[in-house]
Amino acid sequence: MVPAASSLFTPPEGLQQQSAVTRAQAGVPGLPSSPRSPCSTAPAHTEPRLRRCPARNAWRLVARCRGTDGPDRAAYDAPWLAQGFSGRESQPSLGALRPRPHLNMDRKRSEKAGSHSTAASVSSALSQNPRSASQARACGSPGGDPDAPLPTGALASPSLGREPPSDTALAGTGGGRGISRGPGEPGSSSESRRELEAGCSALHPSLPSTYVRISSHISESLRDLSCRKAPPSSARRDRAAHPSTILLCKSQSSQAALAPREHRAFLEKACSAAICFKMLRDLSGSDPSHLSYIVKKIKTMAHEAPSLVLETIHEYFVDNPEVSSWHKLRLFHVLETVIGVSDSLEESWEKAFIKLALENMAKSTELKEAYQDAAGNLLVAVCRHSWRQVAQHLETKVLTGVFPHRSLLYVMGILTSQQGPLSQADRANWEEQLNKIAARSAPFLNSDVWSKELLWALTKPDQTPQEQPPEKAFLFVFYGLILQAEDNGATVRKHLQTLLETSHRWPKQREGMAVTAGLAAARHLEDVWAVLEHFGQSDPIKCSLHSFSPKASEDLRWKWASSTILLAYGQMAVKAKAHILPWVDSISSRMIFFFRYSSWNETLKQSFLTAVLMLVEAVGGTSGAQSYRFSQLSELLECLMVLLQKEPKDALYTPARQQAICVISSLCKLSPPLDLEKKSQLLSICLHSVLDLPLLDVLERHTCLFLEPPNIQTLYDKTSEALDQLLQTFLRENPTTEELHFLLSHLFTWLASDKAHERQRAVNSCVGLLKFLSLNLRLDPKEDFKRVGQLVAMLGVLCQDPDRATQGSSVEGLGQLYQLLMRQRDPSPSVFHTHHCPTPPRPAGASQVDTLVPERPQASMDGAPLWSSGDQKAKLLTPQEVACPKDRIFQLGSSQVIKEVMKRLTLAELSDLIWTTVEGLGSTSPFRVQAAASMLLAVIQEHGAQLETVANLGRAIHLQLGSVRVPQAKEDVLFAVTLLARNHTPELVAAFLDLPTPPDSHTFQLWRALGAELPGSRRVLATLLAWLQERPPPAQTRDSGPQAEEKTHLRSMAAMTTLCKLQLTPEFKKTVQKAYPQLLLAFLTQVHYILELHLPREPRPSQKAQGAAVPSPQSLSLEALRSLLATTGHWKSFAQLELQGAWSLFAAVDTYPKGVGLLARAMVQGVCEQVKDMARQLLHSLRSQEEQERKVAILILNEFLHSPALLEVLSEQDALTLLAQSLRDPSPEVRALSLQGLGSILFHPEKGSLLRRQLPHFLNGFFRNSEPVVVHLMGTVSEVLHRLGAQGAGAQSLAVAINARSFFNDEREGVRAAAMALFGDLVAAMAGKEPRNLRTQVQQSMVPLLLHLKDRCPAVVTQAKFAFYRCSLLLRWRLPHTLFCTLAWERGLSARHFLWSRLLTQRQELFSIHLSQALSYLHSRHHHLKTWAALFLGYATCYHPQAVSRVASSGDVKLLFCSEQPPPAPLWDGPPPRPRKLWVGTQVASVASPIGCTLEASGRAGLFHSGDGASPSGKRRLREDEPGSGEGHILLAGGRALRSQAPGT
Repeated sequence: MVPAASSLFTPPEGLQQQSAVTRAQAGVPGLPSSPRSPCSTAPAHTEPRLRRCPARNAWRLVARCRGTDGPDRAAYDAPWLAQGFSGRESQPSLGALRPRPHLNMDRKRSEKAGSHSTAASVSSALSQNPRSASQARACGSPGGDPDAPLPTGALASPSLGREPPSDTALAGTGGGRGISRGPGEPGSSSESRRELEAGCSALHPSLPSTYVRISSHISESLRDLSCRKAPPSSARRDRAAHPSTILLCKSQSSQAALAPREHRAFLEKACSAAICFKMLRDLSGSDPSHLSYIVKKIKTMAHEAPSLVLETIHEYFVDNPEVSSWHKLRLFHVLETVIGVSDSLEESWEKAFIKLALENMAKSTELKEAYQDAAGNLLVAVCRHSWRQVAQHLETKVLTGVFPHRSLLYVMGILTSQQGPLSQADRANWEEQLNKIAARSAPFLNSDVWSKELLWALTKPDQTPQEQPPEKAFLFVFYGLILQAEDNGATVRKHLQTLLETSHRWPKQREGMAVTAGLAAARHLEDVWAVLEHFGQSDPIKCSLHSFSPKASEDLRWKWASSTILLAYGQMAVKAKAHILPWVDSISSRMIFFFRYSSWNETLKQSFLTAVLMLVEAVGGTSGAQSYRFSQLSELLECLMVLLQKEPKDALYTPARQQAICVISSLCKLSPPLDLEKKSQLLSICLHSVLDLPLLDVLERHTCLFLEPPNIQTLYDKTSEALDQLLQTFLRENPTTEELHFLLSHLFTWLASDKAHERQRAVNSCVGLLKFLSLNLRLDPKEDFKRVGQLVAMLGVLCQDPDRATQGSSVEGLGQLYQLLMRQRDPSPSVFHTHHCPTPPRPAGASQVDTLVPERPQASMDGAPLWSSGDQKAKLLTPQEVACPKDRIFQLGSSQVIKEVMKRLTLAELSDLIWTTVEGLGSTSPFRVQAAASMLLAVIQEHGAQLETVANLGRAIHLQLGSVRVPQAKEDVLFAVTLLARNHTPELVAAFLDLPTPPDSHTFQLWRALGAELPGSRRVLATLLAWLQERPPPAQTRDSGPQAEEKTHLRSMAAMTTLCKLQLTPEFKKTVQKAYPQLLLAFLTQVHYILELHLPREPRPSQKAQGAAVPSPQSLSLEALRSLLATTGHWKSFAQLELQGAWSLFAAVDTYPKGVGLLARAMVQGVCEQVKDMARQLLHSLRSQEEQERKVAILILNEFLHSPALLEVLSEQDALTLLAQSLRDPSPEVRALSLQGLGSILFHPEKGSLLRRQLPHFLNGFFRNSEPVVVHLMGTVSEVLHRLGAQGAGAQSLAVAINARSFFNDEREGVRAAAMALFGDLVAAMAGKEPRNLRTQVQQSMVPLLLHLKDRCPAVVTQAKFAFYRCSLLLRWRLPHTLFCTLAWERGLSARHFLWSRLLTQRQELFSIHLSQALSYLHSRHHHLKTWAALFLGYATCYHPQAVSRVASSGDVKLLFCSEQPPPAPLWDGPPPRPRKLWVGTQVASVASPIGCTLEASGRAGLFHSGDGASPSGKRRLREDEPGSGEGHILLAGGRALRSQAPGT
């Protein structure tokens, strides 16, 4: 179909446009014109001759209208013509924007309209709307896109929206003269009408649609109408007189004879031909933009009407044989394009264009090879339609005996290349014919002239080193084919040797030499081998190996000669693969030699890869390759590994990695198979070379400065596919579970990488391997998967990877593994339909395995499909996916998938999974730690009860727990331990007891996790108590000799240490509280056991020096006992022992019974709530097999005999029976203690009165002079009070209290201590039943006991504390626990303030008593007591000044007021300070109270510290933190307060 003119050509921007009136005057058909021929004055080189083409007639009309013969642009700018054909008044240009349905309606109306003539339309248009011309120019697009199509069947005219004129007549009115032709004239036919309309449309592309529309009903005969016979030249018509009217008419006979469609087809074709002719002529211009525009328009026209363009171009060549070379070059390019887009080519055109190409191919012009190549490309274009005719011409030219012209070789090279115009079948036929041409050219080798020209053509330098012209590339191939056809081997050797002695500098030259040698080897293998061997041993080659150092530019020709040899060996293998197998080892050895001993460079690497790749390809195509054993296989692989290791670690420039891995993959299929070590090394290097590459963005940045940067994404995808192929090759060659584990074990390292992109790549490779296994192979069901639990753990951890792509791939991998496990462990077909997925319908004949969506993955060399880890648009579905495309496992979340997979694992595999997750806890990546902890928790939740070797698991968790820095992950791990403890408490307790003691923070967290649940804490505590009782006999332990150092690591001692720590935790608080009786007896027994072991009590000096001292077992066991009492609510018992200093009694075997007795006595005196529970536990302990436990039980029972609560559990008779049975105990100590218990007052009530009668005699003995006697008597009274128990001393208790108080200030330290101890025991014994008079004694003893807290004797201080504490309990002071802590451990000023405030805030009537007692101590001869009393008075004065002023007398003031006195005893703990003196001012204000002045002076004296002299000039003020400063402030404040209350102040 001939295109509309406007769609083929739009005038360029900026062309001159004339007004409608000017153009009408310039020339209108039918108006008077010059008789001059339109071509008479046209230049020969610019204006074509008008002969037999419609374009000529169109140009004739153009010339008539324009009145000029020059090469103007009449075809580009003629809006007046389009305006003249308008049938109505001009409308706005918006009509051109009307959509296509409106255009179709306009077309229908135009076909129906025929009632008015064209002349009337023209006249009406020009008369009614004078601006129609300007509107036409406005609607045109002279500078638009040349490829932009216009609406079909219409030109972009401003009158598109108007009704077109009739197609049957063209006439003009208004004073014009019509163009009339008779029936016999050429112009009266339809051809003349089309010529006329073509010429009109050529004047402007925006003609009305009626005249340029291509009708879809035009017959093929009209479309292909021949225009070879042009009408004779017609004379010019006169021009019309009216300037704005066009008169175009035909005879009535013509109008009746022609149909409207024929008229339009004629005009359209003529118009297109004219435009094409004009554009071909304009190709001679020099404006690049304009030339580009014209070429695009011609190409567009050629796509729609190739025949018309071919005809026009041919006529142009015929008419203009002397156009310039540049013009012909452009015409050749255009003609090549037109022939290329043509569907077929007539034989006449083929011959004409072949002749045209051959005539110009060998011409020498100023364009040199460009002109010849353009003519050659024209011949190549003809080959697309008829290559055999071209081949015959080429053969004729080549076989003339003269060396072929380069243009012939150029065409033959294009035909031979893979990118040539021939199809695959035609290329095979062409190659066959080329072999025949080469065979017939073989005699030319003996011609020196022909051979020299051949060698010159082969060695001629190329324009660029990296590019080789097609003729030269073909010449190497043609040369090889000629040598292959040569029968004489000597001739072949001679020519190859000559070729190899040329320069090897350029890469294309080396490749061409190798191709020639390879083609020659197809028939002369031995000769080629001999030539290469000789060349490889020549001196230039020897010099180029390793020690190459170019001394001149000429030496560069040999630098890369080894690369040529490598390529030649590869080409030999490819071309002679039919009989290459016996030569493989020899060729491989030569390749290895040149690779190892040649200078390393990029050229050598690429040549070696190419050569080995060709060798492997050739071997793979032979039939006996599978059975042949290749001796050089291992050495080849070593070379490839070296090559991969030398690749840049952070760059990817070339496909060298991909090629090397592909070669390795192919070599691994050959025999002999690789051993495990070599395979592991090979796989590790390949994985490291690919997976360790940086991110693709980084790789792209490395190539941003390249002139032609490679496509990094494509390059990496192919490299990754090669790696996947290698993995799949290994598995295909050895389809076993061991091989699968071997491959996955190498991937595990990369799955655990800290770099996200490495993990993503590794998981993609892993998933690809699983897919390949699921699709292609079926493993032996009898073989169990090895370390499949590790794989599940690795993939499960990666399901929580921050990278979403890695997450998705990991979930997919778990799904594939799940299906693989199902099929492996249940190979029945029904296993694939467990999810009841409907099978989708398949087309008839389609294989289930070959179902595609929508394209196949890439295939390997042996045809097996490969699953690549790169981005693929589609994948090959497995049989299971075909049956169930959306399997349920792939629709679940990651946690559900993991659970489903774990259900398919055996117990050993679950253990493997758990161990892998535990190892993951030590990762430095936070997400891996969290994911591993979550997986560990999930596994234990589901399968914790089934696990074995839990002890080892507990130790492993302890090792990794220290490295867990993620709080949530640590919580998950500890909760997993809690869940394990539900079923494996004994194993975990035993494992944790083996850990170093004392437990560190992480071990302590594990212990707390074991007891996080109340039932678990009970089990843990029971297990620890059981281990605590696992004590070897002391005699056996002492005899162990060299194992003495290991005794501290006995589990019983570790259990003691652990219990000591756990009873402080909230998890074990309730359990310890409930198990208090068992724990107390166990701890007491452990203390006794350790004492019998006689272990060292202090750490060794070396341990002290290293700072790694471990507490001794004695201190640990005692600390456990202390903490048990302190943390279980029995702090009163603890306080009694602490204040009495009873803990030291547990440090020796001899004093141990007394310590246990004091503990039991404290429990009885404190009215212990658990005496009953303890009594019940004692019954079990008395039957124990351990002597230490029975001894402890009998000691406690003897003390409990004094408690009434014992009788609620055990009757008197039962207790007597129990003690009687203990008399038969094997231990003499137990028997002795039983006798002591049998003498209790509980069984002999009459002893109470006897003992009470002895008390007066004991009290009288207190006044003896012998201190030991007095101390012993006081102790005896204390023991009597204890023996009396519940009966008590009765009325004699007051006498005991009075006598004991009288010795508080005794000069003998032992007596003071014994008196205070007796008073404290009396108060403790009388608790709950004390008479009122005893309370008075207690109240009066508080100040003396308080002041003696600073006694110089430590024993006195200890007994004063105990007595003061017991008295405070009897008086029911508030905050008893705080009071105990203050007495026991506080040493600062705050402790003194607390004690003084407790004492002074009691009842008001006691204040004067306490103050009087304190004032009385100002008379003491002991300076420390006097100072302590002064401090107490200062405190009392500061807070109670009025009461102090009322009580203090003048004598007391005199005592406080003094000038100088010796320094008092230190009122602080620690080493004594330097000597100090109290300095008192000599002046006292008369208005001040004497006491106030004295206290203030004393306070000031306390704030100053003098030197060695007593002079006030040497005094200095004490610092706040220096001892004595606090007391000074108290005295100063008290004095000021007292003075403020004095009268007259």
